[in-house]
Amino acid sequence: MQGLKDKRVLVTGGASGIGAAAVKRFVNEGSRVVVLDIDPAANQKIFEEIPELEAISTADVSKPDEVQTAFKQLDHLWGGLDVLVNNAGISLRHTFLDITPHEWQRVIDINLNGVFYVAQQAARRMKTAGAGVILNMASTNGLLGYPYYADYNASKAGVIELTRSMALELAPQVRVVAVCPGYVLTPMQEAEYTPEMMDAVNSKIPLERHAAPQEIASLFAFLASDEAAYITGQAYVIDGGETAGGLASC
Repeated sequence: MQGLKDKRVLVTGGASGIGAAAVKRFVNEGSRVVVLDIDPAANQKIFEEIPELEAISTADVSKPDEVQTAFKQLDHLWGGLDVLVNNAGISLRHTFLDITPHEWQRVIDINLNGVFYVAQQAARRMKTAGAGVILNMASTNGLLGYPYYADYNASKAGVIELTRSMALELAPQVRVVAVCPGYVLTPMQEAEYTPEMMDAVNSKIPLERHAAPQEIASLFAFLASDEAAYITGQAYVIDGGETAGGLASC
């Protein structure tokens, strides 16, 4: 991709799953990458796997003070930021009637509040510098109703509207885009579904499979690159055709 070499890229939730795939893709593009993740063990593992990483930051995105500290460390390291991949998130499978107040709050705190806290810190620096790209992780769950994920769906719908509002306010210096994957074969996904459940979902997707994390990472790389310079304020769906035929209502 054009324009990614030497770009300073922060990936939240970057120690596993889609985040780790994004980290590897940006490193391969020649970008300078820092991972921010809550899991110290996973952070250590990815740092060993990708020695080209410039730094690892252990922080909980749902806590504004920890996010602020992480960005102060980033200031000391880089003095600025070019690209944010705002990826950190969690998912819990349960019925609406069984969601506890604690579970609801935790999902909203990480998936929506965390996106806001990190994006705000990044945007302040990008506006001062006069340029930047913020890529917020949303989901097809934020566009359509899905059973058993009411808290997750609500959080992702919030991310999409937050993205649109940010894009309007931060233009023309900063581009802001939401990425909306459908089913992606990540460790989190595999932990939630049995093989039979996964096969049942695959049979309803036109491309008949889950996405690979690397495919989502490719979209992140494109949207962050100079080739996407006229793209902002959009929610990009990457779902193998899942939502084209109304899978959610099947």
